[in-house]
Amino acid sequence: MFDWLTIENIEEVEKYYRTLGPLVGVLLPFIESFLPFLPLVVIVVANANAFGLFWGFVLSWIGTVLGSYVVFLIVRKFGRHPKLHFFTQSTRVQKLIQWVDMNGLSPLFVLLCFPFTPSVLVNIVAGLSNIRKHFYLVAVILGKMVMIFVMSFVGHDLTALIRSPIKLVLAVVVIFLLWLFGKAVEVRLNKRVERDLRNAQRKEHGGEV
Repeated sequence: MFDWLTIENIEEVEKYYRTLGPLVGVLLPFIESFLPFLPLVVIVVANANAFGLFWGFVLSWIGTVLGSYVVFLIVRKFGRHPKLHFFTQSTRVQKLIQWVDMNGLSPLFVLLCFPFTPSVLVNIVAGLSNIRKHFYLVAVILGKMVMIFVMSFVGHDLTALIRSPIKLVLAVVVIFLLWLFGKAVEVRLNKRVERDLRNAQRKEHGGEV
């Protein structure tokens, strides 16, 4: 597999990907919003290499913003349908919805800024919460802008990374640190959710916070 990973082969793949046109550059991150098992990092890096840092970033950004917001709108409209209760009524989702209604949009914006955080879950929770549509759109636009630009910047020149092992190692380290930091933020927010909900329950029952 690694024998195939040469500059010539990568340039051929980039050339073929570029011939598919910018629509594919938007469509793939859009689809990833519905199918989170697809590798968003690979899609973003492919766009940045095929269309350049700026346009690759723009295409990925547009695609993932549109996809995330469409998921949000679909959940907002149909998420409380009885046939979807098996998913939307899960304990984790309900806790997050309650917490988001208590704390507002800021925590979700933080999650949207980091790669590897569960953006689909964020979109679903936001859709089921009482967050206003235009507020969430702004959060998605800004949060995804940060996330997509970082990934585009780190991986926008694969040929340079392959020529320089040091740059390649640094890129891998940066991506790993982003993953690590994003997971740390997610864990911290989960603990905060549990704490805030316990405090809210104590208030409801007249106990001390």
